[in-house]
Formats: sequence, C-alpha cells, structure tokens
Amino acid sequence: MEGGGGGGGGRSPGPGPVLALRGALMAASGGGRLLAARDDSLFVYDCTNAEKTTSGNKGQDGNPTDKGSDDILAFAFSPSGDYFALTDDSKRLILFRTKPSWECVSMRSVKRRCTSLIITAADDKILVADKSGDVYSYSITDPQAEGKLELGHLSLLLDVALSPDDRYILTADRDEKIRVSLAKAPYDIVSYCLGHKEFVSKILVIPNYPDLLLSASGDSTLRLWDYKSGEEVYCCHLSSICGPETTKPDQKYPVSRITYCCQGGYVAILCDCIPTVYVFQLDAIAQQLIYRQQISLKPKAWDIAFEETGDLWIFEEDSEAPLQLYRPCDGQWKPVTDDKGLQKMSKYLQDNWTVFEGFVGVERHYDSLYKASFDNMAAYLQRKEERLQQQKKKRQEDLQHGSNGETKKMKTEESSL
Repeated sequence: MEGGGGGGGGRSPGPGPVLALRGALMAASGGGRLLAARDDSLFVYDCTNAEKTTSGNKGQDGNPTDKGSDDILAFAFSPSGDYFALTDDSKRLILFRTKPSWECVSMRSVKRRCTSLIITAADDKILVADKSGDVYSYSITDPQAEGKLELGHLSLLLDVALSPDDRYILTADRDEKIRVSLAKAPYDIVSYCLGHKEFVSKILVIPNYPDLLLSASGDSTLRLWDYKSGEEVYCCHLSSICGPETTKPDQKYPVSRITYCCQGGYVAILCDCIPTVYVFQLDAIAQQLIYRQQISLKPKAWDIAFEETGDLWIFEEDSEAPLQLYRPCDGQWKPVTDDKGLQKMSKYLQDNWTVFEGFVGVERHYDSLYKASFDNMAAYLQRKEERLQQQKKKRQEDLQHGSNGETKKMKTEESSL
C-alpha cells in the first residue's frame, strides 16, 4: 500500500516484511503478524491465532489438503484510512476498522492465494487478485458476503490498481500485460498496455494525474502510460541509472516497491537485491520521469513508503535501527534522527523484532518469474552439423566399399583367363 497519496493499493510481501502508511496510521507485517500504530497505541494481530476458515480442498478425513502457513501475503489501507484488509497463506481475507480504534470486522475465505489487493475510494469493496489470474470483489458494506468474480487473466496476476474515481480496474500479469477494464462491467476491456518484455511487477495510477499509469517490470524498465488508450508515453531503462552500483554485466533490476508523493510528484523505487533507493520526479506536462537522487543503504531495505508531507520511510533489516526517515531539503532527501514518530515506531518494531528476524538475509524470489529461454538455433545447428558429418562419413565408407569391390572383380577375371 502506498503512503502519501500513492493510492490505496496493496502490497504482495512474499517472504519479506512490509511497511504501509496512511495519514497518522502506520502498519508493518512480518510472517503472520501485523503491527499497526496510531499515536501512542499499538495494535497487534497474529494470524496464527485467527480462526481457520473452511475453504479449500479436503481429504478423506475432512481436513484441508493445502494447509497454509498463516503468513500475510498482501494488505492495504483504504484511501480514507478507515479500513484495512489483509489476506494470508491460509486463504483468509480479514477486514479491520481502524477508527476510533482497531477492530476486526470480518473474516472470509478467498478462492485461491492472493498476490495483491486494493480497497475502492468509496470504501465499499475490496478487490483481490490471485495466483490463478482472477480478481474477486468482496463487499465492505456487507462484510460477511462471499466474493464475486470480476475478471480473469490466463496468467498469474502480480498487481491490481484502481483509478482514483473507481471507474477503471487495472491488472498486471506475468505475461508482460497490463489490462484496463471498466469496473462496472469488467468484461468490457478498455485497453491493453503492451510493451514490457518481462513480467509486470508493480503498477500505480498517479493519483493527482489520474490519466497516467506508472509500471515496473522484470525487464528493468519503468514506463508511463496513457492507460485509457494503451499508449506508452515514456520509458526509463533502469540499467542506465542503477548500472554503476552493480558489477554483473547481465544484472536485472526487478522493482519490488513503488511509492509516490503527490506533493512535488516524487516517485521512489526499490529494486530487488539492490541496497539503494532511487528517487525520481514526475514531469506530468512532458510526461516523463526525471532522476533526482539515490539513497545508498548499508543493510538491505525491505520496504519504502512516502508520507503526504514528502518524508520517506525506509524499513531495513537492522534490529538496532529498523526504520530510517529521510526528509526533503532543497530538493534532496536527508536523514532525520530526532523525529519523535520515528523513535516511537522504531521502538515498537524493536520490541517485536522476533517477528522479523527470520527474514534477515532472505532473498525474494523474482528469479522464478522470469521465463526460461532456450537457444533452439544453436541446438539445431549442432544437430545439423552432426548429420552432415555422419553423411560425409557414410559416403566415404560407400566409396571405400565400392573401390574394394572393383579390385576383387578384376582379380577374378584375371584368374579365369
């Protein structure tokens, strides 16, 4: 979920801890536990203690055959901050009300394990994207109602987004596609945004420029789109920005996090396995991204999030200083250490560090999303050369046998004379 006006989108934590902001609310997850802070209060929810739902395939003994791990897979604040939803590996969708205090509203089963979720601006629905390529909607106004199938892809979905007016649903999949559908009639496909060469890992509709979509991919690019027409208006090759920081000539830069701040139009990204945050500024008139700054990190960062004020929070795998706060000053983000909110939230994370310590040093699994490539031409040429050599050898053997036959015939004729 994006802080600072970056939409109400959900995150797909995968194996790593996640951070989210919405106004005065801050949430962090690790494994099956959620920590949510507001002012001087901390709300803790442990999915391992939650009631098990009855969905899923069952064996002959009546027990589920695909038991989950209770790890949180995705979560999101609503744009208003009044609601919060999460899904876990046990295929549960859990809805919370955040005001006046945190409370669990409902727990429902989802059809399949989720990759991303988002809450509508109207605070009336949760959209859940899953690994089979489907998007289901779940009512907030009727928090016990079952999910409704909205749309489907033929490929694994990696992210889902909404336009700020809830009119369009945007979905990104492993097969390089971004699909734009009408929310009221999702079978009505408005456009496809095509151009990425690998899986599309993240999408974000720019909230204060709602006709623009920002996408990131395993092909190491950031792209801007006029998504209603499907037209690509800008492409940034991250290798030209990130290259000096790496040593591998074939290094890939899959973006694991995007966060956006409306104040100034700043975009910050985090690439998988690279301990650096890259900051860009959106020039909406020219429809391009301008590279502004990189923030080098010593421990690896798990997540990043902008506040509405432009403050940038960085969640790191460091038990001594799990949170870093960077504040804009003269167009550059500089570290801040004396912020009371930073000290308070850092203390909450330190006191619950057992939730996160198992993820220190663990790599994410973006490599598994890349499609295997095969050099069929090289194999074909090798087989062709082997066939030519075999044919040449056979001809030589035939010639050899032929000459031996002629010699024997001549000797036979001479002896008969």
